[in-house]
Amino acid sequence: MPNITLTTSVMIEDPATGHVLVQDRLLSFIGLAFPGGHVEDSESVYDCAVREVFEETGLCVRNLQSCGFIHYCCEEDQSRYMVFLYKTREFSGELIPEMVEGRHFWMPVEEFKQHQFTNRFWAYLPMFFGDQGHNEAFCLWPKDSEERNFVYL
Repeated sequence: MPNITLTTSVMIEDPATGHVLVQDRLLSFIGLAFPGGHVEDSESVYDCAVREVFEETGLCVRNLQSCGFIHYCCEEDQSRYMVFLYKTREFSGELIPEMVEGRHFWMPVEEFKQHQFTNRFWAYLPMFFGDQGHNEAFCLWPKDSEERNFVYL
């Protein structure tokens, strides 16, 4: 049976400024991204998103809206890596500026969209910002290759 990994990523927008919360990740998926992480056994994807944001940033998020999902499938072993995407403008708490996972800071949306992503996070942007109406992105890749070609559905 192929290995399936479930993860989340959450875009938090500050309604007062229009800025998004960015994580400069240091451990895995290095570079700028949104907070998120791995779904634990017996945990819903939604609950994972809420938990991971709190653990990584100190913020309590609510009323998450699904932005769809991205899934990667390895040609050789059919393993899958799935990222469920959410966004919200509702949060409370005090932001923790830095943790083991990386630094957290607010960034204007347009500046974030123009960033040069080194971790393929650019492929997530059409899903988060809904400019094309997609709710799924799929990527089939050779196991020993860094190349990723996404199909948006």
